[in-house]
Amino acid sequence: MVQFIQAQNVGLAYLEERFNLQLSEDEAFFTEWLEGLPEITDLEKQDLDKVKLHFLRLVKYPPLSEETVKLVVLSPLLNLAGFYDEPFYIRGEQSIEISAEDEGEIIRGRIDILVIQEQLWILVIESKRSSFSLLETIPQALVYMLANPHQDKPAFGLVTNGSHFIFLKLAKENIPKYALSDEFTLLRRGNELYQVLRILKKLSQTLS
Repeated sequence: MVQFIQAQNVGLAYLEERFNLQLSEDEAFFTEWLEGLPEITDLEKQDLDKVKLHFLRLVKYPPLSEETVKLVVLSPLLNLAGFYDEPFYIRGEQSIEISAEDEGEIIRGRIDILVIQEQLWILVIESKRSSFSLLETIPQALVYMLANPHQDKPAFGLVTNGSHFIFLKLAKENIPKYALSDEFTLLRRGNELYQVLRILKKLSQTLS
């Protein structure tokens, strides 16, 4: 079990020094978010269009908690990707508190963690202001992925604040290496949840 970690004290430089973690420059290292992605149906696209519409309506009434993000955005995605079905199981981890100083005011938030099959780590960040970006969540995702007991298999991650999504891959062979996907966002005209769902479906195929 991973010990409680003060999120604001963990950065990529610490992980590089402590665990010899390296960013992979090999384009073939993380192809799961790019190649062989399954298609999604028109009905699934309609569902995802509703998810985007519901989220954009909710952000008009801040603050938006991580529980709301999980309910409105993440849960439909996991359901459509098949992660609520056999052979998968989901469990929760202890939440991490984060804080930032903005014009002398301390802003607090939380990162909520879900784990699927001990191989897919999902971190949902609660952002009351723009103080917290997904970049602050990535080191925490890597901490949990590094502690994955299944050292012989790659671990995957997804960090999201509801409007933005980044996928991660970590492999621990001789030297632990990681890579990131492009960032997907609901703030563009097209619905990038289509691509997010395709990647989640690909990961469900990979993990099963």
